[in-house]
Amino acid sequence: MGGVKTFPLGKYAVHRVGFGAMQLPGRGAFGPPRDRAEALAVVRRAVDLGVDHIDTAQYYGPDVANEILRSALYPYPDNLVLVSKVGARRDEKGAWLPADRPEELREGVLDNLRALNVDRLHAVNLRLHAKGDPKVLDAQLDAMIAMRDEGLIDGIGMSNVDEEQLRQALAKTEIVCVQNPFNLVDRQSQPVLDLCRQKDIAFVPFFPLGAAFGRARIIGHPKVKAVAERLDATPAQVALAWILAVAPNTLLIPGTASLEHLEENVAAGRLELDDEARAELDVPA
Repeated sequence: MGGVKTFPLGKYAVHRVGFGAMQLPGRGAFGPPRDRAEALAVVRRAVDLGVDHIDTAQYYGPDVANEILRSALYPYPDNLVLVSKVGARRDEKGAWLPADRPEELREGVLDNLRALNVDRLHAVNLRLHAKGDPKVLDAQLDAMIAMRDEGLIDGIGMSNVDEEQLRQALAKTEIVCVQNPFNLVDRQSQPVLDLCRQKDIAFVPFFPLGAAFGRARIIGHPKVKAVAERLDATPAQVALAWILAVAPNTLLIPGTASLEHLEENVAAGRLELDDEARAELDVPA
């Protein structure tokens, strides 16, 4: 992966450009893939390109993303770090529902282990849905800690958290990664990113190119397009490179089911933004 540096995700050093499996299933991360053969090819090509960190979830599909990863990569490369998440489920129409009671968190981890055919996950993110009772979060964290102590997971991560929730978690246990939305037009998680940087925690933004209509706001933004043209890059590459440049602890997991977009995303890790580009993009879009 060229000169792309690594950052620790718990006890594992991973390249800063990884791969997110959310787009491997059908539209909205629900149902079978549009093209199963290409989905398998994308996963294999990602590893060929040096990707050593894949983010997934059993409820992507559900039961689709993990099956594709196993079919494409099992037995997994020794250096491949598999990170999943628990705390949600899908109904028969694809709606996202909470599944975050302690017993549901354990069931979610076990489902991931079975689907991926592994004995242990390198990290699992606890996905929160809304600001809630701190006692509920404590119980959830206790369940995650118990599974780590049991050897089912190596590290505990968190997703959709605010600074107060992260501090509460850090008072109980080590947190190896945090997944929050963050991109050029959505920087509300900056305080969480700052705390992660202070604590040497990997910050893994989801929707790095925006979700749905947000993507057009990013790759179609005049400043992004101008920088891309000047640096002979695509707007998407500029937006991804900016996230890598914001802080040394940011890790990317852009997802795609397209070989072309995969190549584009991974190449973003080699794009160096000059001072002029940083000055333009650091001002909120």
